[in-house]
Amino acid sequence: MSSHSHTSMPHVKSSPPERSIKLCVTKEILLLSITTAYTGLELTFFSGVYGTCIGAVNKFGTEEKSLIGLSGIFIGIGEILGGGIFGLLSKNNRFGRNPVVMLGIVVHFVAFYLIFYNMPNDAPIASIHGTDSIAFMEPSKEVAIFCSFLLGLGDSCFNTQLLSILGFLYSEDSAPAFAVFKFIQSVCAAIAYFYSNYLLLQWQLLIMAVVGFFGTLSFFTVEWEAPAFVAKTTDYSSI
Repeated sequence: MSSHSHTSMPHVKSSPPERSIKLCVTKEILLLSITTAYTGLELTFFSGVYGTCIGAVNKFGTEEKSLIGLSGIFIGIGEILGGGIFGLLSKNNRFGRNPVVMLGIVVHFVAFYLIFYNMPNDAPIASIHGTDSIAFMEPSKEVAIFCSFLLGLGDSCFNTQLLSILGFLYSEDSAPAFAVFKFIQSVCAAIAYFYSNYLLLQWQLLIMAVVGFFGTLSFFTVEWEAPAFVAKTTDYSSI
C-alpha cells in the first residue's frame, strides 16, 4: 500500500465570504441579528427622520433650521459620552453587557415617549410645507434637543455592546462576524429609509419599540450563553 494513502488531505481554509454565510445560520448570529436590525432602524431614525421632523414643525418658527444642526450636535454628544463611558466599563466586565443594553433600551423608550408626546404625528411626511399640527403638548425645543441626546446615548449602548460580544464570541473569526453585523444593519437602515417617507411618526416609533424589545431579549439570551459557547469552541479548536 502506498504511503500516500495514510496521509490526510490538506485543510483548505474557507474564504471570508464563505465563513460569513456559514455564520449567518448559527444560533448566536440569528439571535443577535434582531438586535442588529434594531440598531439599523434607529440609526435611520436619529440620522435622518428625526431631523426632518424637527425641521417640519412650523411652531418652532425661524429657528427650526438651526435646531436641526443642534439636534445633530447633541446626538453626537450622546454617542461620544456613551461610547467613552461604556468603552471604559467594558474593561471591567464584572456586571456583563446586559445592564448596558438594558440602559440603552430604557433610554430609547423614554426618548420615543417624549418624541411621541412632543412632535406632531405627521412631521415625517410634512417636510415640504411643514406642519402646524400639535401632538399632546406644545412643541418644545428643549424636549426635542434632549431627545436627540437620548437617541445618541442609547445608540452607543447598543453598538458598543454588540461589537464587544461579537469580538468575544468570534475572537478568531471576527472579520466575517463584523461583516454580517454591518450587512444586517445596513439592510435594515435602508428598509427604514424606505418606509420613513410613508408612515406616520407613531408607527415608526412603534416599529422601533417592538423590534428593540425583542432585540434586547435576544441579546440577553446570547449574553447568558456566551461563556458556554466560547468554552465549547475553545475546547473544539484545541483538539
